[in-house]
Amino acid sequence: MGVGPTERRAATPQLFANLIASAETQLTISTPYFVPDATLLDSLCAASHRGVRVTLIYPKANDSWIVSAASRSYYHQLLDAGCIIYEFNAGLLHAKTLTIDNCVSLIGSSNLDLRSFDLNYENNILLQDSTITTAIRERQQSYITDSELVELNTVLKWRYSRRIWNNIIATIGPIL
Repeated sequence: MGVGPTERRAATPQLFANLIASAETQLTISTPYFVPDATLLDSLCAASHRGVRVTLIYPKANDSWIVSAASRSYYHQLLDAGCIIYEFNAGLLHAKTLTIDNCVSLIGSSNLDLRSFDLNYENNILLQDSTITTAIRERQQSYITDSELVELNTVLKWRYSRRIWNNIIATIGPIL
């Protein structure tokens, strides 16, 4: 699926929202840049609320401190909904992967951010193949092995100034 600013608007976030909505038991996503629109954020939280094990893997050290702060502004909401968040410690995790219920996977160039959704030209491959999905899940598990679990009580202990900073940065999400 190739998308970009000259294609149908909102095609990518709608694809991700529909994929997330189709998950029944498990959804794992890795992405280096997470600055979602409201639809995507609500879809992830709704999936977790309905009992899907939603696992998100982001880099601990991002190449953009601005995107890193914006991403972390969503941690409280995601964790409160029951999502599981890992921060990858072994460098900049740049893999954009999504697996659903051990049978569907998506790999490509789309980040879960507004630039990928509306500004950039992106290419993604959606696969319904359990063998390929299993291989991608194994790779995702290797990322988790090299990651640190982020827990809600840790996020709640962040300094007030840090939480304010992350939220202020998130307000400029549409231009990140």
